[in-house]
Amino acid sequence: MFGYYSRNEFNAWQRIGISGLPRFTEQLWLEITLMSLSSNNLASDSWAIADLLRGDFKQSQYGRIILPFCLLRRLECVLAPTKDAVLAKFQEIQAMNLSEDAQEKMLLRATGGLSFFNTSKMDLSKLGETGIKANLENYLQGFSKDAREIFEHFKFMEFVGLLNDANLLYKVVQKVRTIDLSPQVISNHDMGLVFEELIRRFAESSNDTAGEHFTPRDIVRLTTSLVFMEDDEALTKPGIIRTIYDPTAGTGGFLSAGMEYVHELNPQAVMRAYGQELNPESYAICKADMLIKGQEVSNIKLGNTLSNDHLYADKFDYMLSNPPFGVDWKKIETAIQDEHKLKGFDGRFGAGLPRVSDGSLLFLLHLISKLRDAAEGGGRIGIILNGSPLFTGGAGSGESEIRRYILEADLLEAIVALPTDMFYNTGISTYVWVLSNKKTSERKGKVQLINGTDLCSKMRKSLGSKRNVMDDTDIATITRAFGDFEAIDAYSLDKTADAKSNRGRQAASPKAEVPKTFASKIFATHEFGYRRITIERPLRLSAQFTLDAIATLRFATGPLKPVMEWIYQHIGDEWSDTTYGRLASHEDAIRSKIIKDFAELKEKLIKDVLSADIWLAQKALLEKAQTLHAAIGDAQHDDFNEFDKTLTQAQKTTGIKLDAKERKQLLDAITWKNPDAEPIVKKVLKDKANPQYGKFSYKGKVVEFETDGDLRDNENVPLNPSLSVNDINEAYFQKEVQPHVPDAWINPDKRDAKDGEIGIVGYEIPFNRHFYVYQPPRQLEEIDADLDAVTKDILALLQEVHS
Repeated sequence: MFGYYSRNEFNAWQRIGISGLPRFTEQLWLEITLMSLSSNNLASDSWAIADLLRGDFKQSQYGRIILPFCLLRRLECVLAPTKDAVLAKFQEIQAMNLSEDAQEKMLLRATGGLSFFNTSKMDLSKLGETGIKANLENYLQGFSKDAREIFEHFKFMEFVGLLNDANLLYKVVQKVRTIDLSPQVISNHDMGLVFEELIRRFAESSNDTAGEHFTPRDIVRLTTSLVFMEDDEALTKPGIIRTIYDPTAGTGGFLSAGMEYVHELNPQAVMRAYGQELNPESYAICKADMLIKGQEVSNIKLGNTLSNDHLYADKFDYMLSNPPFGVDWKKIETAIQDEHKLKGFDGRFGAGLPRVSDGSLLFLLHLISKLRDAAEGGGRIGIILNGSPLFTGGAGSGESEIRRYILEADLLEAIVALPTDMFYNTGISTYVWVLSNKKTSERKGKVQLINGTDLCSKMRKSLGSKRNVMDDTDIATITRAFGDFEAIDAYSLDKTADAKSNRGRQAASPKAEVPKTFASKIFATHEFGYRRITIERPLRLSAQFTLDAIATLRFATGPLKPVMEWIYQHIGDEWSDTTYGRLASHEDAIRSKIIKDFAELKEKLIKDVLSADIWLAQKALLEKAQTLHAAIGDAQHDDFNEFDKTLTQAQKTTGIKLDAKERKQLLDAITWKNPDAEPIVKKVLKDKANPQYGKFSYKGKVVEFETDGDLRDNENVPLNPSLSVNDINEAYFQKEVQPHVPDAWINPDKRDAKDGEIGIVGYEIPFNRHFYVYQPPRQLEEIDADLDAVTKDILALLQEVHS
C-alpha cells in the first residue's frame, strides 16, 4: 500500500494513523471516469448537446456552450441542499436595505459553509419554454458576485442569445438539467477531471491546444509529491496554515492537487489557494472549482502574470506551475525590460532576461520572487519546463545568468527528467525543477538529477500527443529517490521494450536494444559552472605587390565591387582621362542591370556607383599603388613588420600619402594570411614577458601581437572554488591548449562582469550528458552480412522484373 510514498511520507502517514488511500493511474482513472460518466450520462449528454449544436454552430464553439452549462448545473447541484435556507434568509434580509456586500455576508451563513449562493427561486428545471432566455438571465443574476463573474468570462449570455435565436436554448437546458452533478455522485476532484476531459475533447475536435489549459494528472501528482513531501508540519500538525500558488493556473489542476494531497495526509490543515490565469475561460473554470472548494476566490486573478502580477505583494509556501513551452514574450517585452532595468533585484527579473523567443525562465524567476522568506519558514517550487532552460545560452547570456543566480543562491534541489509524449499538446522532453530556499543541511550546495525518462507505460489509446503514462510505481520510484537523496547507479527496469516497426526487411542481427533504466546523481552546484576564457593567436600576414592584386583597387569594396566590375567591362567608351566615370548617358541600362542581377543594392549605393567621384577616387588609389609597386617591386614579404617599414619608406620616397581607408584597401588587396609568416607586432611593452597572457619575448623585446579574429577560440574551464581563478585557468591552458598551439595566449581583457576575474562565468545543466550510456556499434561483419543479403534480394527482384 505504501509503495507510492517516500520515507518521509510513510512516516507522516504512521504519525497521523492513516492506513493509506488508493491512487489510480491515468489510464485506470480514465476507465473509471468514463464508467462514472456513463452512469451519469454526462459524456453521452455532452455529445448529445453537441449533436444539437451541429449545423448552427462551429465545432470550435461547442465547448464554449457546453462547459458553462455543465458548470451552471454543477453549482446548482452543490447549492441544492441549502437552497431553501438561503431563500428564507434572503426573504428575511430584503427589507433591511443592506449593501450587496453586507447581504452576501449574511447569506453565506445560510449556505452551510459554501462560499457562494443563489437567491433566485428558479433552477434549470423551472425556466420554462416561453421567455426562457430572460428567465435564465434572471437566474444567473441571483448568484453571488463571484459566481456571476465566472459566467461573464465565458461570455455565456452571448451564446445563450445565439442559442435562443436558433431555437435551441430550451432543448439544451432540458438536456443539462437531467445530469446529476451533485457532490455525492461526483467529487470535486473528479469534477475537475471531467471539465478537463471536456476541454480536451472539444479542443481536439477544433484543432485547439488543450495542453495550454491543464496538465495531465500523473504529472500533477508527481510534481505535487516532490514539492510537499519535505514538509512534515503540513503533513501532520493540526490547524497548520499553508498557501499554494500557481501563476499559470489554467483550470486549477495544480491548486486542487496540492490541496487534496495535504488534506489526504492531514485533514486539519488549512490550505489557501492563489493563482493567476491568462485565458478567460480557463480562469472561469478555475474560479468555479475554487468556489466549490470554499476557497477565497478573490485570490484567483485574471491577466498576464509576467506583465501584470496581480499578487505582487504576496509570498507563498508552495508554488506549482506548468508554464507554456517555448512561448515568446515579444508582446510584453517593454514591460519586462522596464522592470529588469529599473528595479533590478528589487523586481522579479534582476538576474537576467532570456531571449524573447522563450519566456520559460521568466516564469521561474517570477516564482522565485514569490518564495516566502527563509526566516518565515521559506517556500518550495515545482515547475515543469522543456529542455531549453537547461542549456540554452552561452556564458554571459541572459539564460546563463539566470541559471547562475539560481545555482549560486543554492535554490535548486533537483531536476527530474520525464518521459517523452507525456503531454496532450507536445511530445518533447520535459523536466520537473524543484527549488527551495529552505534546503536541509544534507542538500545544501548540492543538486540532484533524476533520470526518469523510462519510467512510463504506453497508453492503450493516445490522448492527443499523450501516449505515455506514469503509474503509481513509477511515481514512487522517483519520489523515493528524491526523498532519500541518494545517488543511484543505473539499473534495468522491468519495462516492456518499445514495439518496433515490422515493415521492410529486418536485419539478421539487429542492433541490441537499449535497456530501460533508472538512475539518480548528485552534484555540487559549482559542477554546472564554467569560466569561458578567450584564446587568442597572432595575426600572420604575407604581402606582395602584384599586377592582379593592384588591379582590384580600380573598384570599391563591398556590394559595389561586382557592379563596378560589370560597368567597367561593358561600358567601354567612358574611361579616357577626360570622361572617366561619367555614366549619365548609360544610367537606364545600368539601373536595369542592377534591378535584374543586383536587386539588394540600395538607392544610395546606386547613386554612388553612378557618380564619377567614386570612380575617380578608386582610379587615384590604383595609380598610387602602381607607383608604390614600382618603388618596392613584386617580391613576397613574409615578415609584415619589416614590410610595413618598407612601405612607409616608399611612401616618403615617392611622396604618396594614404588615408586610413585607402591604406586598408591597399593592404587587403596585397596581403594574405600565412601560418608560416612572422607574427605581427601590435606594440612593444615595458612589462616582463608573460606568454600565457599575450606578453611575448620577441627579437629581444617584450611585445604584444595583433590578434587573428579567425583563429580566436573560447575554452570552457570548469569552476573549482578550492583554487584561485588564475591557477585554474592557467592549469587548463597549459594542459589543453598550449601543447597544440604554442603561440596562443589567454586574453586578459575578457573578464566577468560580476567578479572581475579573467573569463566570463557561465552555467549549464547538460542533463543528457550525465546519463549517457555508450552503446557500441554493431560489428562490421554483421553489417556486411546484412548488406549482402539486401543486395541479393534486390538482384532477385530485378531478375523477376526482367523475366
